Parts: sequence; structure tokens; C-alpha cells
Amino acid sequence: MGLRRKNKSPAVLSHEFVIQNHADTASCLVMGLLLGLMFEVPAKYAIIFIAVQYNVTYTIDDNSEQFHFYDYGPKDIATIFFYMLVAINLHAVIQEYILDKINRRLHLSKTKHSKFNESGQLAFFYLFSFLWGASILNTEEFMMNPTSLWKDYPHSRMIFQVKFFYICQIAYWLHALPELYFQKIRKEDIPRQLRYICLYIAHISGAYILNLQHLGLILMVPHYLVELIFHASRLFYFSDENKQKGFTIWALLFIMVRLLTLTLSVLTFGFGLARVENPGFSIADGNFNVLPVRIGCLGAVCLTQAWMMWKFINFQLKKWREHVKNQIPKKKITNTKNKRIKKEPNRANFVNGAAKLEGGASPRIRKSKPV
Repeated sequence: MGLRRKNKSPAVLSHEFVIQNHADTASCLVMGLLLGLMFEVPAKYAIIFIAVQYNVTYTIDDNSEQFHFYDYGPKDIATIFFYMLVAINLHAVIQEYILDKINRRLHLSKTKHSKFNESGQLAFFYLFSFLWGASILNTEEFMMNPTSLWKDYPHSRMIFQVKFFYICQIAYWLHALPELYFQKIRKEDIPRQLRYICLYIAHISGAYILNLQHLGLILMVPHYLVELIFHASRLFYFSDENKQKGFTIWALLFIMVRLLTLTLSVLTFGFGLARVENPGFSIADGNFNVLPVRIGCLGAVCLTQAWMMWKFINFQLKKWREHVKNQIPKKKITNTKNKRIKKEPNRANFVNGAAKLEGGASPRIRKSKPV
């Protein structure tokens, strides 16, 4: 009998050890911070990581009702770090208990396997973010009044839902950076994923720091809807390649959202903020309404939308070329079959040089009459 080989566990703190146990390490850190709330001394520090900071309470003289708003500051870095650890745990749970089980049934190739995992993770995130963001827009009625994008700027006082939404958004996209290493992403896919991750971090953080939370939220919700449709369509495509109708819906909505983004950005930076009563630059007040900042923000948005449209056009051209290549061999096959069908009856009437009828009998040979 041959001896069974035992799987050697990787060395402690080696690359393989960190990759296999990164989710457990993150969960231990989360549990340690939560346990810190149970004791008086560490609770003062643990609360900085867990709870949303910079609470500002306002009271009206006529009524005793209090209004709670939130500002931003350096302590938000600790809160973002905590929810980044939570995102790593959720990423591992979705990967192990949902995506890996589906992958075993589909038997995908390595390339499709990595794309399926990417689309699966992003589809869950986009669905959750779209529903959450849409509920905030519905509650605050931002969409009903477009002038709220620039009216009463700076919007330095945020409600809890808006601030927590931005904290979770920044934490998720920051967690995606180490996941490139933990998930063993192929070298060919790293530049592409790194590009859009950095764009998300830059735009969301910029809207958060420059007190443009209303504009950022309104632009994020339709964008997340379009990305949700794309990645859901790609998941259905991997399960059955005939299911491609979702890509058509995505293409139409993609162009509409790009136009919406450009329109709202030009209205906000070009017309709305330029006519606000209190233009100026003040870090203490959170006022960044000066011409260079407005031009920089508008330029960043326009360049990003132009780059996305360029990628979209190249993607559509690539699909069209593949469709044309797949149609050409089919036409050649049909033409050759038709030619063979036309030639086969003529060949069937002659066997060994002798002519035969359709029934298989050879024709009678007429006898020549004597002269």
C-alpha cells in the first residue's frame, strides 16, 4: 500500500498562511474591538473605531426638539478602518458560502472563474448600495429639489445615514485593494481592477471631503444601478451563453447615466455654485467654493465620463467583431452543404462507369437492326 501524503500547513506569517487566514485575522480584530466596549478603559478608544464620530446637536429655542447632525474629521480614519475589516469578513463569507458553491456546479475555466467571482462580489455590493442610497434619496427628497445640490453650500452638516453611507463606501473600496492580493488575482486583471478601485476611492472621498455629499449620492445611485445590471448580466451569461438580453439594457442605461452625470455636474459646478451668495475658501467652515476647485472637480468628472465612454465603445466594437467572425464560418458551411447536395444526384446515377436509374436498374441497350 502506498503511503498517503499529508497536506503540509504553510509556515506561519508566510504568504500562503496570510492568504488562507486573512479573514480569520480580520474577524479576530473586529471581535477584539467589540469586546473592548465591555470595559471602561478600552471602551474610550474602541468607540472611536465602531461609532460614527463628530456628532453635532442643535436645539430650537421654541421647541425642546433636538436635531443630530455629523461633521467629518481625522477620527473617521479609525471608523473606516473598522468597517474595512468588516468588509473583508463579508467578502470571505460571500466567496466561500455562495460563489464557490456555484462555481463547482458550473465548471468554469480559470478566466471565467475569476470574472465570475469579481462580478459576484460586485453584484452583491451594488445591490446593497443602490437600495441603501435610493432609500436615503427618497427620505431626504434630494431628487425632488435639484437646487439642493448647491443651495446652502457648504453642506458640512450631515445626517447619520448620509455619513454612515459614505464611511461604508470608502471602507469597501479600500478593502478591495488588499483583496487583490488575498484572492490571488491574475496579473493581467490587476491593472484593470486597480484602475477603477482608485477612481472610486478618489471620487467618493473627494465628494465627502469637499462637502458635496448631495451631488455624490445622486450620481452614485444611478451609476450603481447600471453596474448592477452589467454584473448580473455577466453572471447569467456565464451560466448560459444564450442569455445576453441584459447587456442590451445595460448599454442603453449606461449612455443615459453618463449624460445625466455630465448634466448635473455642469449645472452644479458651472452655474449653481458659481452663483452662491457666500463663495470663498475656508477649511474651518468646510467651504471650498472657489474657481480652481470647481474647475478641478468638473474636469475630473468629465475626464472620467469620457474615459468610461471610450471603454464602452471599445467593448461594443469588440463584441461586434466577435459576432461577425462567428457568422462568417456559418455562411461558408451552409454554402458548401448546398453545393454538395447539388452534385450528389449526378454522381449517384453513375456506378463503375455504367448509368443507372433512380430505382437502381440499368437502362436497356437497344439492339442495332441489320441493314
